[in-house]
Amino acid sequence: MDEFRARRVVDALRDRGVNAHLLRGTTEFGVRVSLPGGREAEWDNDGTAGLEAQVMLDGMLVGYVPVIAGSEDFDEAQVVDAIARTDYDKPIATQRAVAPAAPPLTREGGVFRRFLDGFRYR
Repeated sequence: MDEFRARRVVDALRDRGVNAHLLRGTTEFGVRVSLPGGREAEWDNDGTAGLEAQVMLDGMLVGYVPVIAGSEDFDEAQVVDAIARTDYDKPIATQRAVAPAAPPLTREGGVFRRFLDGFRYR
């Protein structure tokens, strides 16, 4: 995922009440979703075409989301919906029929967002 797409996905997820953050790798960007119990799901930061995630706890792999079939052709709205519908309660995560409803979260960075990110927005 490129940086701008990852940022738009994070913003859309936060608008849906998902505690998502921009995940900055060495060369790739992705989405990090904070989960209960200190776990974090790291979505699509490995440069592959399909949408998948690793669920980490204190740097240890505790679960994963297998590649979602057909996700290599997803647009941003479909990526947001797939991440929002994921149920992380089991080591091998599954997709719910509908995403749980939650109040929107504020976007990260606030007033200083453009300063912190170096004015790279399109």
